[in-house]
Amino acid sequence: MSLKRPTIIRRTADLRRLVDTLKSQPLLAVDTESNSLFAYYERVCLVQLSTREADYIVDPLAVDDMSPLGALLADPAIEIVFHAAEYDIITLKRDFGYTFSRIFDPMLAARICGWKKLGLGNILEELFNVQLDKKYQRADWSQRPLPDDQLRYAQMDTHYLPDVRDRLLQELITLDRLEEARETFAELSDLPPAGYHFDPEGYWRIHETRDLKRSQMAIVRELYLLRDQIAQRWDWPVFKVFSDQTLVQMALLAPRRTEDLYAIKGLSERLIQRNGDAIIEAVARGRRAEPPNPPQRADTIPSPDVIARYEALHEWRKQRAAERGVESDVIVPRGALWALARRVPATLEELDQIPGLGPWRRAEYGEELLNVLARAASAPE
Repeated sequence: MSLKRPTIIRRTADLRRLVDTLKSQPLLAVDTESNSLFAYYERVCLVQLSTREADYIVDPLAVDDMSPLGALLADPAIEIVFHAAEYDIITLKRDFGYTFSRIFDPMLAARICGWKKLGLGNILEELFNVQLDKKYQRADWSQRPLPDDQLRYAQMDTHYLPDVRDRLLQELITLDRLEEARETFAELSDLPPAGYHFDPEGYWRIHETRDLKRSQMAIVRELYLLRDQIAQRWDWPVFKVFSDQTLVQMALLAPRRTEDLYAIKGLSERLIQRNGDAIIEAVARGRRAEPPNPPQRADTIPSPDVIARYEALHEWRKQRAAERGVESDVIVPRGALWALARRVPATLEELDQIPGLGPWRRAEYGEELLNVLARAASAPE
């Protein structure tokens, strides 16, 4: 299918005019492209917009002021259609401070309807026999100028969303799941902005370190901290400096000379030339340092009673999901099960305090959840 070329917005004045044009639209499909695979601090590099009549691509790297778009996204009279909305929402909140009032997420709708293929590419192929070129999923969206075929890929991410939304809306109505979907969509507006968090103790979560000695963990720590410093200085994602596997390999080998680094798989010549001395110094610091102690876990191990209640709730959810033909977390989120198991509400009113149980879920499943908890409490030990 041939698509009409999208309108590209590169100036704030043009964005203001576009917002004025679109403010009477009842529906707006939105998507974003970021450079997370190419930068330490990722940023939204493209915002795609589609109505039922036209497609637009806004370039945040060129537009001086992106705030005018916020009025459209926050307008409760406009339904904002995001496919797999969470990432787009939290990054738009982070970069531009946007808020959202009325969202429709086709991916969440498809899960509620029991669809098995949830990716936009799969849905477009099945509904419209349209194929997306997957090579641009890992593209660098911060580069300018963007080639026409890459812009076309971005355009296609929103062009078909109004029609996808219509198909899923009708199925939600047919299945009597629209209220459930609306409750799920409403939770998206409350997602917190994405943040930049570096955990200096994060090296303990590297899978390959499980069998290392504590003395080797001191080297891991120094290399882990150095890697983040290099990534920030070069504005690279940390995995492009060197991988966790390469980090652990260096901790095992504990190289003493810069020349030794060339034998380690995963270290580029450029990295060694620019940071080889710093890597050797980090290894030496780790060799001299006191072995670190693993951080204490902040969470407490649930009591046997809590675990028993959770397992009973989990089994109920599994059966309910099988009856509907959906994934288990469509029924009730896992976090809500743990909250129920810990707080043990005894009345429908007390269910109001459980995160993840909105009005629809409480009305649909509330009595069943209370019965499960009651049976778990009366079960013999």
